Amino acid sequence: MPASLLSGLRDLMHRFGTEFGSTADGGEDDLNVAIAALLYHVVSADGVVTQAERASLLQVLQDDYAMTGEEADRVARAGEKASDEAVDLYHFTSLIKNRLDETARIEIVRHLWQVTYADGEVHELEDNVVWRVSELLGVSGRDRMLLKKEFADRIGAEG
Repeated sequence: MPASLLSGLRDLMHRFGTEFGSTADGGEDDLNVAIAALLYHVVSADGVVTQAERASLLQVLQDDYAMTGEEADRVARAGEKASDEAVDLYHFTSLIKNRLDETARIEIVRHLWQVTYADGEVHELEDNVVWRVSELLGVSGRDRMLLKKEFADRIGAEG
């Protein structure tokens, strides 16, 4: 990774740490902000973040990352800001890949599909983001597609 990109990532994470209370040493909150940034990035890929998608994102943070409503809202806002300011997804995915095992990374892809399907449809840009993030996280195409099918089947059963 080029030194300037690494420096930029450190600056970005430090700003979020200062503003949102994460630890300066790349602690748990930085990891959560990176996850929230990816979740936000996928639901905003089509240019529209629906109420259902936003609610699903907050629910994922609360249920699967054991956050209170207030914590989830704070981390979601930090993730949204980080996503909006990011040049690419690599700095989020590399932080996650370095800190989490394969099972946890597969769960993140599950969460990406969960928030993507929250509004009952998947835009091709959202699908593309999930594909790119999965690749960067080292999650196999097979696992990604099985998870997509799981959520597509749920929507089909409900619809």
